[in-house]
Amino acid sequence: MERLSGRVAVVTGGASGIGEASARRLASEGAHVVVADLNVDAGEALAKELDGLFLRVDVTSEADNEAMYAAAVEKYGQVDIAFHNAGISPPDDDSILTTGIDAWRRVQEVNLTSVYLGCKAALPHMLKRNKGSIINTASFVATLGAATSQISYTASKGGVLAMTRELGVQFAREGVRVNALSPGPVATPLLMELFASDPERAQRRLVHVPMGRFAQPEEMAAAVAFLASDDSSFMTASNFLVDGGISGAYVTPL
Repeated sequence: MERLSGRVAVVTGGASGIGEASARRLASEGAHVVVADLNVDAGEALAKELDGLFLRVDVTSEADNEAMYAAAVEKYGQVDIAFHNAGISPPDDDSILTTGIDAWRRVQEVNLTSVYLGCKAALPHMLKRNKGSIINTASFVATLGAATSQISYTASKGGVLAMTRELGVQFAREGVRVNALSPGPVATPLLMELFASDPERAQRRLVHVPMGRFAQPEEMAAAVAFLASDDSSFMTASNFLVDGGISGAYVTPL
């Protein structure tokens, strides 16, 4: 399928994990892809492979966000899709009883403030054309609580979800759709390092997933492509849960 032929997509955190898989999927469906990341080597290699554009971007910088979208418009003439996906989950973000204020603020800056800045920078370009799809990465933890807390991460994703809903409602009649992607546990290098390297820790999570496995990044990329395309033309202000059933489960299969 080439549902996105001729469209221009900006993907933050695009050099690895869900961002990389999404950049590949969007390109495969015909989009011109702008890969934004701090990892220059990986980002440049991916952009070259996809015949796209790489930009080194600090997503916590207002100037970098504005320059990112300006560069996309300068290169391709427009921005149709904005996937704000960059995020962190550092080990010092843990229980509220042990997480320091510096760790809290850093996670909020990268996971929530960056989405605010990205949306603020992307929207004027889309509103000029009365057309666009913004996709913000939230998480199933914005819907469910966990005793294995990462307090700032959870709060940041809740903020992404609420902000996305607000923007989706605000701009619904101006042609710009804004939706949140809420992945369940995904087999990215970060998650595998944090949880799956220890079988006991992995099983504590998987027991709650009806499908009994972690998602693959490509499965999230398929959801991103759907939200980016006209197949989701009547969706805005939505929380698109792609979580293997975890948010709907009480007792899972044996």
